[in-house]
Amino acid sequence: MPPPILVNPQANHDGPDIMLILGIETSCDETGVALFDSEKGLLSHALFSQIDMHADYGGVVPELASRDHVRKLLPLCDEVLSKAGKERSDIEGIAYTAGPGLVGALMVGGSVAHSLGYALGIPVLGVHHMEGHLLAPMLEDNPPAFPFVALLVSGGHTQLVRVDGIGEYLMLGESVDDAAGEAFDKTAKMLGLDYPGGPRVAALAEKGRPDRYRFPRPMTDRPGLDFSFSGLKTFTLNTVNAAKDSGELDDQVRADIALAFESAVVDTLTIKCRRSLEQTGCKRLVIAGGVSANKRLRAGLEKMTQKLNAEVFYARPEFCTDNGAMIAYAGAQRLTSGQRDGDRIVAVPRWPMNTLPPIREPRENGLAD
Repeated sequence: MPPPILVNPQANHDGPDIMLILGIETSCDETGVALFDSEKGLLSHALFSQIDMHADYGGVVPELASRDHVRKLLPLCDEVLSKAGKERSDIEGIAYTAGPGLVGALMVGGSVAHSLGYALGIPVLGVHHMEGHLLAPMLEDNPPAFPFVALLVSGGHTQLVRVDGIGEYLMLGESVDDAAGEAFDKTAKMLGLDYPGGPRVAALAEKGRPDRYRFPRPMTDRPGLDFSFSGLKTFTLNTVNAAKDSGELDDQVRADIALAFESAVVDTLTIKCRRSLEQTGCKRLVIAGGVSANKRLRAGLEKMTQKLNAEVFYARPEFCTDNGAMIAYAGAQRLTSGQRDGDRIVAVPRWPMNTLPPIREPRENGLAD
């Protein structure tokens, strides 16, 4: 069930506006913290990645992730405050990731947020992780205006969403099995690459020969905007095994397979994005989530949108993966509209984004046409 969000419509009228928001992200294997000023913008941010720790296990170990968040979160809070020249007493609101994510990791962020909020006597709000990703491009100098179509593509999600405003989301399509990022990670394991798989596969693909293999573009030969990557994953596994059986699986063939896989994913995502723009009539496409940092995907989407006389927007690479800045921004929009948590800590491992309440008044850096 989604967390309860208490809305006080008079919050911005009966008292001072909430200006300085601390954002906390602990949904998985990265501890992110940021300070966002609702007038001045992003003041500071810091991130600690657990990649090196989890690489020994080939993937995220939830218990280890939670323990590391405990160790790193408060020092990172102090770091961003110091960078911005602020004290804890200056914070006027706290936003934290309430879900989706690993429940233990979510509880760490929620516990710290509610403890600080109680000690400082300030409002606290649990934020939807994917809404944070969706709004991350709003932190850039040229933010997209509403409405737009968003491609949310990460290790756990592949979704196409029509966005008419903050909290006004219409799901257009999503993966019926593996997310694109998950397929990247599994392909990396097949090719003997280290965790995290996405960047490793992309780097290896740079050395691949484009004419060696052609992989299928799943679900592009039929109408609709849903995705499926499990069949592509199986096709990749069969190709790897065939190369092993024939004694051909050398470094060059591994690179060729990586390129064929990456090209198939990029083409599939690009085709579906083109369909979504044509179906909705939108002229703006936002791409967000960890896979949005993929250079081949960005190039493909830019080429496609140019042909449609449309625009594509994305966050800078450091804000494509999980980070505190996106949570601080999303939290700022909702906290300044009067939304609050109740007294309990909220952690929702599964949370449909289209259950979020809308914000009727457009905020700065997210204005409608």
